[in-house]
Amino acid sequence: MRRLLTVGDRRIRSWLMDMDGVLVHEEAAIPGAAEFLGALKARGIPFLVLTNNSMYTRRDLAARLRASGLEVPEEAIWTSALATARFLEDQRPGGSAFVIGEAGLTTALHEAGYTLSERDPDYVVLGETRTYSFERLTRAIRLIAEGARFIATNPDATGPHPEGPLPATGSVAALISRATGVDPYFVGKPNPLMMRSALNAIDAHSEETAMIGDRMDTDVIAGLEAGLETVLVLTGVTKHDEAERFPFRASRTVAGVGDLITELD
Repeated sequence: MRRLLTVGDRRIRSWLMDMDGVLVHEEAAIPGAAEFLGALKARGIPFLVLTNNSMYTRRDLAARLRASGLEVPEEAIWTSALATARFLEDQRPGGSAFVIGEAGLTTALHEAGYTLSERDPDYVVLGETRTYSFERLTRAIRLIAEGARFIATNPDATGPHPEGPLPATGSVAALISRATGVDPYFVGKPNPLMMRSALNAIDAHSEETAMIGDRMDTDVIAGLEAGLETVLVLTGVTKHDEAERFPFRASRTVAGVGDLITELD
């Protein structure tokens, strides 16, 4: 296998990649994404598609990608909801949680052996939803004030929408923190914990894995802190001139994932 970089002696044998901005933009596949995924599958190269979005199950996301013309097996998708459930299962097996979120998060927690409860839960877990309820936010604030531990699936302040940005988990977490004086523990990117859980899911090693992302402040920094090679694609949030303003750099920058196909030979 050809080395991804000319520096050092690291060979890339596994790939992690963000979804939005790398493979799809809204509901359309990004040019070169289908060919890149096809090349990975044809060569039997392990890969995992990562997303900070905790709303959807892997089955939901696989269907969304399929509708965009991209074939990604369910088992090749890893979400912040799954990473959060794995983290809580390790921290406090068989625990309980009060959850603000959608099926992607509640399903993951159930599968990890967690009980959803509004009475004296071990954790308040905040995820993504399009219908944040004032009543449930109030309940979360009171439970945290009473001693529940505060977990959030990801720190993203906004999410994409055709009509403009939407408030996301990070913004709502800030509201709860302001009301309680308690900061959450964010599991998703840029926490390298998300990257390590993804590596474990495909039995990959950081020394032989690359992370592809479109955001310097989440994808690239998470990959760097987890010890991965990093690739910034310019098909999403971060543009070339913006990337130069960060105090850290991706291992390399390419126009899109299609440019990486030759690296697989």
